[in-house]
Amino acid sequence: MNNAVPVRFLDRATPPHIFTLIDLTGLGALSMNIFLPSLPAMTEYFQTDYRLMQLSVALYLGVNAVLQVIIGPISDRFGRRPVLLWGIGLFLVATLGCILATTVEVFLAFRMMQAVIVAGLVLGRAVVRDMYPADQAASQIGYVTMGMAVVPMIGPAIGGVLDQTLGWHANFWMLGLLGLLVFVLTWRDLGETAARGATSFREQFREYPELFASRRFWGYCLAATFASGAFFAYLGGAPYVGSEVFGLSAAEVGLYFGAPAVGYFFGNFLTGRYSVRVGLNGMVLWGSILSSAGLVVMLGLFLAGFKTPVVFFGFMTFVGLGNGMVLPNATAGMLSVRPHLAGTASGLGGAITIGGGAALSALAGTLLTGGNGAYPLINIMLVTSLLAVASTLYTIRRERRVEGF
Repeated sequence: MNNAVPVRFLDRATPPHIFTLIDLTGLGALSMNIFLPSLPAMTEYFQTDYRLMQLSVALYLGVNAVLQVIIGPISDRFGRRPVLLWGIGLFLVATLGCILATTVEVFLAFRMMQAVIVAGLVLGRAVVRDMYPADQAASQIGYVTMGMAVVPMIGPAIGGVLDQTLGWHANFWMLGLLGLLVFVLTWRDLGETAARGATSFREQFREYPELFASRRFWGYCLAATFASGAFFAYLGGAPYVGSEVFGLSAAEVGLYFGAPAVGYFFGNFLTGRYSVRVGLNGMVLWGSILSSAGLVVMLGLFLAGFKTPVVFFGFMTFVGLGNGMVLPNATAGMLSVRPHLAGTASGLGGAITIGGGAALSALAGTLLTGGNGAYPLINIMLVTSLLAVASTLYTIRRERRVEGF
């Protein structure tokens, strides 16, 4: 598949329109964060404590990571279209389960099942890689995720308003309705972009060492994992910081919470505009530097006594900006190591990235209980961002020293 193939909207005999890919990836992002302003209310509803309720983020990310390892090879074998349709269908069932849950254990079980919607993210990127070569793929992934950024940018704000007016269940009713619409759109528009493989799953998994042996694959994986680690820690800790440290209402938390997505939007725009000119490595390096710089300034202002929600959430836009530059380019790099394993590479690389994010999200929720304010969260985010800079510099250095890296 290449960019010479015509694309006709709502014609499943052709590759999908970019609008469909944006919706597929956006639904997964929305399901991750729309309900976060409701965590305090959900904690009270299920009569549990915040640390347990916060597992609705960490467990979701953990299952998300495991599924990415499975979804990639399945789509390489059977195609992108059927896997996406099954994934959205199961997501709808899981969303209904979350709405009807009467205990926190049942809710968390269906919440983990909701992670199947990660098929939209994994295969949305793989579809782009099916259609375009590496540099153009990075640009297109940037545009797709730039559009996706609009959804999580407004999602928490909408979720906070829904929580205050209709209760936390309304967030999941909205996810169900949007999931149904995306299912219909995918059915009508998404044509198959990958030839179905003839190899068995055992043979496919035997090809994993081919990816594991590549320093280039690992370099991009680590850069993406550490860069996004700051954001996943934010997902786990920011609702607590907003409500308990700054005393914000659910609606106010939702409004502030979308700050990183504003930066992410512009970071994706820069990726779409400059990736071909600057190159994958340059974009990844500058993105990780910008993210770290924003957190350093934030920490300095906190130490100087400027401990306000505007400072905390405002400087999170730099983390979003950096992620918007790092993730599309690092992802394109991972998928380009072995183009015939694009789906597998997308799933495996995504699993490593999300798995690290799940651990950091859980860590943030655990540490934010000792009366230390926002400092534990800021420190976690800063360390992971600096590790992203270090891993990117190492990757560039190795690429220059080792031919064919």
